[in-house]
Amino acid sequence: MTRPKNKYPRLTERESEIMKRLWEHGPLFVRELVALYPDPRPHVNTVSTTVRILEDKGYVSHEAVGASFRYYAVAQPEDFAGRSLSEVIRNYFRGSASAAVSALVDEERITVDELREIIDMVERRKNEEEAL
Repeated sequence: MTRPKNKYPRLTERESEIMKRLWEHGPLFVRELVALYPDPRPHVNTVSTTVRILEDKGYVSHEAVGASFRYYAVAQPEDFAGRSLSEVIRNYFRGSASAAVSALVDEERITVDELREIIDMVERRKNEEEAL
C-alpha cells in the first residue's frame, strides 16, 4: 500500500505503543513485543491483531523467519510528528503556536538561543519564498 508522505492517519493508543517499541527495538516477533510490556501484559492475540492492523495500514511490514513473522516499522516517527504537534497546539493552545512557545518559555524548556535559531529559520524560509 502506497501512501503520500505525512498522510498517515492518527494512531490509536495501542497502535502507538507498538510503533514506539518497533522504532526503539527494531524488528521483533509478536512474542518479543509482548515481553516488552510491563505487567499486566496484553494477550499475544491482542498484540498480533494490532500488528496486522498496522500492517494493513502500511505502517508495518514483516519478514518470514521459519514459520514465524518478524515485524518492523515502515513508517517513521517523523511521519507523525508534524501532525501530532498540530493536534497538541489545536487541542491545548486554542490553535495558537505562539501560546505553545510561550508555555515552553514559561517552563524553561526552550532557551533564548533555540528561539533565535527558530527565528532565523523562519526568516530564511521567508526570504527563500520571496526569491521565488
